[in-house]
This record gives sequence, C-alpha cells and structure tokens, in this order.
Amino acid sequence: MKNIKKIILIFVFIASCFHTNAQVELLEKYDLMPWPKEIKENGQKFIIKEDFTIAVNKDDINSKIVNATTKFLRRLSGRTGVFIEEGFATTTSITKTPSLFIDYNREGKLELNEDESYELSILNNQVTLTAITDIGIIRGLETLLQLNAHTKTEYFFHGVDIKDAPRFPWRGLMIDVARHYEPLEVLKNNLDAMAAVKMNVFHWHLTEDQGFRVEIKSRPKFHQLASDGQYYTHEQIKELVAYASNLGIRVVPEFDIPGHATSWLVAYPEMASKDTIYKIERYAGIFNPTLDPTKEVTYQIITDVFSEIAPLFPDKYFHIGGDENEGKHWDENDKIQEFKKKNNIKDNHELQAYFNIKIQKILKEQGKIMMGWDEILQPTLPKDVVIHSWRGKEAMLKAAKQGYKTVLSKGYYIDLLKSIKHHYANEPISKDHGLTEEQLKNILGGEATMWGELVTPVSIDSRIWPRTAAIAEKLWSSNEVNDADNMLKRLESVNYRLEELGISHIRNRNVILRNISNNQDLKSLINLTKICEPLKAYQRNKGGIQYKSYSPFTQFVDACNTDAIDAILFNKSVKKYLKSRADSGKKEVISMLDKWITNHTDFNEINNNPTLAKLEPLSSKLAELSSILKKGIARGSINKTEHQKSIGIIDFLSKPIVDTELVIIPAIKELITSIEIKNVKP
Repeated sequence: MKNIKKIILIFVFIASCFHTNAQVELLEKYDLMPWPKEIKENGQKFIIKEDFTIAVNKDDINSKIVNATTKFLRRLSGRTGVFIEEGFATTTSITKTPSLFIDYNREGKLELNEDESYELSILNNQVTLTAITDIGIIRGLETLLQLNAHTKTEYFFHGVDIKDAPRFPWRGLMIDVARHYEPLEVLKNNLDAMAAVKMNVFHWHLTEDQGFRVEIKSRPKFHQLASDGQYYTHEQIKELVAYASNLGIRVVPEFDIPGHATSWLVAYPEMASKDTIYKIERYAGIFNPTLDPTKEVTYQIITDVFSEIAPLFPDKYFHIGGDENEGKHWDENDKIQEFKKKNNIKDNHELQAYFNIKIQKILKEQGKIMMGWDEILQPTLPKDVVIHSWRGKEAMLKAAKQGYKTVLSKGYYIDLLKSIKHHYANEPISKDHGLTEEQLKNILGGEATMWGELVTPVSIDSRIWPRTAAIAEKLWSSNEVNDADNMLKRLESVNYRLEELGISHIRNRNVILRNISNNQDLKSLINLTKICEPLKAYQRNKGGIQYKSYSPFTQFVDACNTDAIDAILFNKSVKKYLKSRADSGKKEVISMLDKWITNHTDFNEINNNPTLAKLEPLSSKLAELSSILKKGIARGSINKTEHQKSIGIIDFLSKPIVDTELVIIPAIKELITSIEIKNVKP
C-alpha cells in the first residue's frame, strides 16, 4: 500500500512539472492578456479569409452581441487587411456553417458575481465560442482577437482550446473627471480598452473641490455655478451607461461627501460647516470645506441629488467617497460642537459615522448599496456597505474579517506614476492574509485609480495605459501567473493594439512635443522622453501649489511616461556588461552613449524657445557625461579630472529637471564606479 501511495505521489509530481513547463512554453508563445485559466494547443489553426462569417445560436441577437461581434469583425479586418464580405453576425438559421459559431444560454445581468466564463475552441474548419452569458461571449471575443497571427502568406487563429473565468468579480478602473473634465469620447475609448483586458467596473468620480460634473435639474445651481460649464447632462450619462453596458461593464458613480466638497458649497452654501463665501478650488490638495452633518438642509439637498441621479445609474452600488475629512470646520463650529455633546458623539470620526448612516439610509431608499473609502469603516456601519481600501491592505483585511465586502486600490494608484512591475507585484491577497474561507469571499477584487489633478484629455490615456492592463491581469488571472518579465513581453503586443480603440497613449506624446517645439524635428526630444520619467508620488506638484486646474499640461513632462523604454534597455545593457565585460555588452553600452552624444547636436537645431531652453542643461550635460563614459569604457580608465567632472554632472542630473527625473542615473553611477581612475591625459 505504501509503495502504491509513493507511485501515485511521484506520478502527480511528474504531471505537475509537465503541466508547469507546458504553461511556461505557452506563456512565451502567446501574447494573451489577461492570461486564461486553462489553455491547451490542439495542433490546428483557422485561416482567416474573405468568407469569414459569424453565427449566433439565437433567433434574436441582442444589442451586446451585435455590438461585440460587429466591433470584432471591424477590428479583425483592420488588423489583417482581409476584406471580409459579411460585415455583421447572423443566426444559425441563416448561416448553417459559420466560421465562428457563438453559443450562449442567456443575457447576462450587469451585477456583481455575474458569470463571465467562456470556452473557446479553434480548429481547422471552425472556431467555437460558448458561454453561459453574453458577457462571457464578449470576454471570449477579446481573447480570440489576441490569437490572431500571420505568416508571409496568410492570417490565422492559433489552434487552442481555452477554458477561462475571472479570479475576482470586481475588476475596475476609477477615473476622476472632477479635477479635470474628460469628454465623453475619452471615457468611451477607455471603456473599450477596459473591455479589451476584461475589466468590468467603471468607477466614475464626479464631484470634487474643483468641480461638480453632473446636471442636477432639481438643484440647478450645481451645474450652473460649480462646474465651469463642464458637466454631463442626464442624456450623456445615459449614453455612457448604455455604452458601458454593451461592453459588459458596470458603472458606479461617486459623489464625494462630506469632505472634498467645495463645489457642493459653491452652489449651496447653506450646507456648509462654515459661514463664508465659497469659490471653486483651483489648486490640488486636501481642503477644509465640509458639509454640515447637523443641518437638516444638508440631507434635504443630498436626497434631492441622489433621488435624481440614482435612476440614471442602474448599478446597485453608489460610492459616497468619505475620505480625507480632517474636520477643521467642524472643530471651529460651536453649533456642531454643541450637537456632538448633546448626542454623545466623542470625536469627528463618530460624527462622520453619524453622517454616513443617514446617507446610507437615503441611498437604501433609492435601492442602492453604499460604498466608500476605508475611512468610513466603523462599528455601527451596516454590513451591506462596501469598503474601498486605499490606505493599506490592512484596512481591506480588517473589513473582510468584520463581514464587509471590500475592494482594493492600495498599490493600484496609477496616478502615482510607479512602474508596471510595481503594480504587477501587488498581489491582492497575500499568503499570510489570516482570513477564513468565508471571509476571503468578502474580497471582491480591485480598482486602478486615476486621480485627475495632473491629467487632461491629451495626457490621461498615457497615465492609464498600458499599466492598467497589468493590473487587469492581476484581477482576472490566477495568482500563479506572476512572471513580470513574461508579462512585459505579452504587454508589448497588447499595448499598441489599444490604439485601434482610440486610446492615444502612444501618439499623443508627439502631439505634445510638436506643441513645445513649434513643429520642429522631434527626434532629439523623443530620445529624451525615452530616458526621462515624470516625478512620482505627487512630487511634480508637491503641496498642490505649482499647478492650477487650468495651468498648461502640455509640457515635456506630459510627453514622458513611466517605464522609459531606453532607460530599461540601458540599465539591462550596463548590468550585462558589468557582469561579463564581454565585447558585445561593451558595444551595446557605447552605442547608447553615442546616441546621447549626437542627440545634443540635434537638440541644438531646435532649441529656439524658452520652453526648450529649460531642457538644454539636461541635453548638454548628458552628452558631456556620455562622452566621458564612452572614452573611459573604451580605454578602461579615466583621469581624476574626468572623474571629478563626471561626479559633478551626475549630481546635477540626479536632481529634477522640468518636473522629470533622468532614470538612467543609477546605471551611470555603476558604470563610473567600475571604471578605474588613472593619472592619464584626457
């Protein structure tokens, strides 16, 4: 018996190793993102020709399937150049032997925990996509598009069998349109991109100190006085919600209260905790204006707003913010202090809890489930409230242990401009979570958060993508899919495919550079963007006082992005060279140094305005330092004068220049340290 058990264990171990190796090979071969739950090759392929057709197993094709299949055909035709003759899906009663057969059971509900699973089989003679819901079909069509490949003579789909389903039911992107208004078209393009990587919740942050972005017919002062004329009408909201619904994406609105409320008080100062004149806030930061939780008029106005807005958003969840309320105006208000004593409310946290419970009741009357940032968590809060964790995973785990549903954004703050690898390493549920199986179910998933202080329609896509695609994979795929280098390989393909959906994250770099160069040759500026990144963690606008909401966001820093491509390549080349000292490594490093030496010559050709003059020290000193390094690497040493000069330049280049940082500095320091200092002539 013992021998049999040993044999079984050995067999299981061997099978496990074989499966792991097979998955690694497939991860290297296919650029699928997010990676599916199960994938196997079947040795076949489906060739894409003009006679490609789609048929659905329903006599009446619903709007989600019509939308998804039509977009699929246009994107497939656009990628391949194949003139597909039938431009729309039909039913199996019309097309008996379609190229792509779609089979689903029912229309999916746009609600939490709806089935999004699908199965995909690609054979020589037909592609079959099956799912329980039409939402599963939408997810499967995105995977099928990613399996499109080609040889010199034909386009085809790789022959695979896939069974796929998400790890988490809540996979969201929050976009703040209050600090900087974003047109509907920008939001629609981002919804398409979300669907492409299988995200399913659009969190729409609509109010802030800097603006109230929604038309309120019953309280028109909100959009008349507190929006600068930039707001969404009821019809526009309905349009966006319908657009998202066709993509299988839920829309959760956020109206931030009781703090972050200046725009509320510009319109209706009778809600305020302090009697003063309020103006729309033009800077970024945390401000004191706060709704008064002791006034009945506060709840009357909120009820008017929520009862008008709630029907526009079919989703059950409604986000009330609740973060960063420091309560300064509460502390200064004698009537509020008297109210606290009378009602045995010991501090501002309890006062906000009092406020939140009243808001929760208002929302419940509208059929909504309240959601808020983790500051709202307190013992008397009803258990159906969802806690949105932004300050730390500890808040998420605490909420889950106490029986609250919870969503994670800590580690997914894309406006902090941290690297793709940083976000990808953020595992939603760590191994030492300490939760029971039942408590684990309370963790619904996560959201990438795009706060809007430093983005406009020109730059917002570059701040969201492609990093959000990596976050999307963390929320869809198994936690065993965690190789960051492999993810970057797959992301490279997904990244540029986002452009076909209208995402401008790549092309708008040149739009910005043309603006600051007055349409001169961009080559030298592009080269600098490839080694410079925006200052991270709000250092670009430290204290929120450098930029106003209407300041120009069309500067060199707005053309730069995280994960600067040449910096990554240079850092790898330096490590490779220092490890082996091989000629090939040396040539790679010198080649890049040469690039920056000649780049300054090109830069001088266009350096003819005050904006570019601010960049000149970066370009010139980088060229000078690159020249010293090139000579040092070539001859194996530098003299003391060169060394001292290089140290001075490195010190200068280590400091921010026009709100960017030169991210090759660590590798340059390693190079300098590795070169011998000799008393030789330059």
